[in-house]
Order: sequence, then structure tokens, then C-alpha cells
Amino acid sequence: MAKVHPTEPQVSGPCSMNSAGKETFTIWMKSLVCHTNGCTIFDSKGQIVYRVENYDTKGSSEVHLMNLHGHVLFTILKKKLQILGCWNGYRGNFTSRKKEKSSFQVKKCCRILRGDLVCEVRVGFNKYFMVSLGNKKQEFKIVNSGGDITAEVKQKQLPTGMVLGDDVLTLEIEPSIDQALTVALVLVYGLMNRRL
Repeated sequence: MAKVHPTEPQVSGPCSMNSAGKETFTIWMKSLVCHTNGCTIFDSKGQIVYRVENYDTKGSSEVHLMNLHGHVLFTILKKKLQILGCWNGYRGNFTSRKKEKSSFQVKKCCRILRGDLVCEVRVGFNKYFMVSLGNKKQEFKIVNSGGDITAEVKQKQLPTGMVLGDDVLTLEIEPSIDQALTVALVLVYGLMNRRL
């Protein structure tokens, strides 16, 4: 059985950088806990760095991004009564009793009006966009308001050229970009497409 994580040369730190300086992760859209929904994110050494264990049904309205040890990094909540879909992300373990402002907000956009644009992301005063790549629902890029790519998700391909299944993805993040935040945005994209 082929490994799902990269096999490139390793450097020190929580994840590896390839020749372009991008940090590379492998996303396996499966939970490590039997019979639950979720996903597992590996660094380039094959170590688990993030995980989601969604004990509810697929398309849950509340998801928690955790590190390996189960510490909640982001709580992602779907806003109710939104026609196209709107998600808010909160750092840490958010409870509805708190009057806390969200760390980010993702709004799904209508494809007919904006071409390939899938959704708009607001992180504080910064605006980003998630843009689909071709016909595969799971492949997309995150770009800033200037059009620069900050992260890209594609179906994982081994160095031999073999393409893995639809549930194994490669995430490349540009240097100096918040990794946990980027992974949380990738999870929202998965929730919008009912992959979690």
C-alpha cells in the first residue's frame, strides 16, 4: 500500500519546504477514529499535525480543527438561514455563550455571476478568495485581493506519477502564511462540498 504522505528530503521544523519555499502537507479526507467523519493532515515527514473528528453526520454545522493532541485550534460554525452558505471561524474552543468576534468568515458565491470564484474569505480587514481549479471539486487555490496565491490544494500525485484517490490531497502553503488558519479554510471548503 502506498504512503499518503510526501517522501521528499526532510528539513527541521513542523513541516518541510520544497524548492519554491512552499510548505507541503497531505490531507487525507478520512478520520482516524473508526466510523466517524473527518480528516487527517500530515506534514512532509508523515507526522499528524492537524485532525478533525466529526462525530456528527457529514455536512455538520460545527467542526473543530485540532492538533495531534486534541487541542482545539479553530471552531468552525455554519451560520443558519444563509442561502449560499456562510461559515465563521473562531480561534480555540468557541461556545455560543461568548460574545466573541470571528477570526474569519467564508461566504459562498454564486458561480454564474463570478465565473470560477467559489467563495470570499474575510480575515480581519483582509480579503481572500477561494477559486476552483478545473472540474475537480476538491482542487482549488486561495488568493489574496491582489491575486497572489497563498495556498493551493490538488489531488495528490506520487513522484512516480501515480495519482491517489479523491480523498488524498496535497496542500501547499506559501511561506509566512498562518498554517492553522489555512487548514481551517480548507476544511470550510470541504464542508461546503460535503466532504467532511
